[in-house]
Amino acid sequence: MDIQTWTYIIVGLSFTLYIGIALWSRAGSTKEFYVAGGGVSPLANGMATAADWMSAASFISMAGLISFMGYDGAVYLMGWTGGYVLLALMLAPYLRKFGKFTVPDFIGDRYYSNVARTVGIVCALIVSFTYVAGQMRGVGVVFARFLEVPVNTGVIIGMIIVFFYAVLGGMKGITYTQVAQYCVLIFAYMVPAIFISIQLTGEWLPQIGFGSELADGSGTYLLDKLDNLHKELGFSAYTMGTKSTLDMFAITLALMVGTAGLPHVIVRFFTVPNVRDARMSAGYALVLIAILYTTAPAIAAFARTNLIETVSNAEYSNVPSWFKNWESTGLISFTDKNADGKIQYVADASQNELTIDQDIIVLANPEIARLPNWVIALVAAGGLAAALSTAAGLLLVISTSISHDLIKKQIKPDISDKAELMWARIGAGLAVIVAGYFGINPPGFVAATVALAFGLAAASFFPAIVLGIFDKRMNKEGAIAGMVIGTLLMLFYMIKFKLQGFGGGTEEEWWFGISPEGFGSVAMLVNFVISVSISRFTPPPPAEVQAIVDTIREPGD
Repeated sequence: MDIQTWTYIIVGLSFTLYIGIALWSRAGSTKEFYVAGGGVSPLANGMATAADWMSAASFISMAGLISFMGYDGAVYLMGWTGGYVLLALMLAPYLRKFGKFTVPDFIGDRYYSNVARTVGIVCALIVSFTYVAGQMRGVGVVFARFLEVPVNTGVIIGMIIVFFYAVLGGMKGITYTQVAQYCVLIFAYMVPAIFISIQLTGEWLPQIGFGSELADGSGTYLLDKLDNLHKELGFSAYTMGTKSTLDMFAITLALMVGTAGLPHVIVRFFTVPNVRDARMSAGYALVLIAILYTTAPAIAAFARTNLIETVSNAEYSNVPSWFKNWESTGLISFTDKNADGKIQYVADASQNELTIDQDIIVLANPEIARLPNWVIALVAAGGLAAALSTAAGLLLVISTSISHDLIKKQIKPDISDKAELMWARIGAGLAVIVAGYFGINPPGFVAATVALAFGLAAASFFPAIVLGIFDKRMNKEGAIAGMVIGTLLMLFYMIKFKLQGFGGGTEEEWWFGISPEGFGSVAMLVNFVISVSISRFTPPPPAEVQAIVDTIREPGD
């Protein structure tokens, strides 16, 4: 069977499974809609958290970034994995013990202020919409290639699917759907990696193949060969970085603390019965996440090697079918600048004739390596599982911010459970539409867009959460001022250096030499300084709030 037929079969079966789970586990109350009733087992929650965490950026884009950036791409591995450890050990158990449904709910009650709650809602919406843009873009990229539809049409199809199980099932439906999605995405990620590792190095485990000799008998190590290929084309060596140490540190830190401030990941720890189960589910999730994250560098190196050897200096008239297939999506293009009919893929932009969207690397990898068609279709299903699982979690954050934190807590406190559930579903529906718009008009490729969302989370939520747990003296004035100024500073920097038509500052103009992806670290530090400074010159929190802070830090449930 051809690729498209296999794709229809495998993707169709996976979507049927997701929708069936959503129907079986649909929410019947606000507690089930917000936190799945609070009775999810640690293993199921660990799998759901891993799927929620491993978005389109992890599945589709991260290996693509590493493939093109080489050593510099390590910031995403270090930042995202380190950030999850930080979240699991430093924040999740305390937030679970506090016992609130959402991050804005924690901020509103900890800082005894509806103003603080509103600022938290605005920050949650900004972070979530920035993040979800990357997920919907990832869905569009997958559908564009494998269903042979335009990227925008692919985004709309994804909107319809995620609308169904997010709006109907709420957190309960999303949780059990994400368990299935984790199984799909990790199987889809590992199968081609194992195939290609055996092809190139003879080692079945990609993590070992990554550092092994090639299977061609030359005695050359894979990474040595890749370094030489890069040098021949004028690129810097694959294993050498070009970013400054400061920018590497800033991006890694921004991704780490941004992870610890992501509302859609934090809310997962409210779905288990107690603090002990929250810790256990965090441990399960970390192991399950590590399977993919330790494989990504190997996939990046395999794909980069095969790509260069396949297209560099090749006759355009004889390029393999995968090239033509992706060219039809507009995500890879060839411009014959010297009219010799050959593809010149070089570092010199004036001579380079090949343009490649970094998001296609993982998806195209099995085709480049000439793997069976069912493996290629399986990767498509895995990419969709990764994007849709995270999109659903983000949409839930958006809907609960509207229905619970805004309407229930501020506008209409006496609203019935049924009416609140209705507003939650309306909020999710509206969020799907807005998310689709951002997916069609994203500010950058998937991983870059997501990195900016992490910067926003670092600049807004992380200081407020950390200080709310560990600093009894932190008050509402300090937290509000810190969140507002940190978020505005990060937004200003993003707009200035990322969005065309708003000044479009160049790399040479970066403040302190720090990229927009890493500027969340600076904005976070500004937030910390402002929060602590203002709290020391304004009245302390009420005694009952300080008592709550002591209570959530005590061991036990």
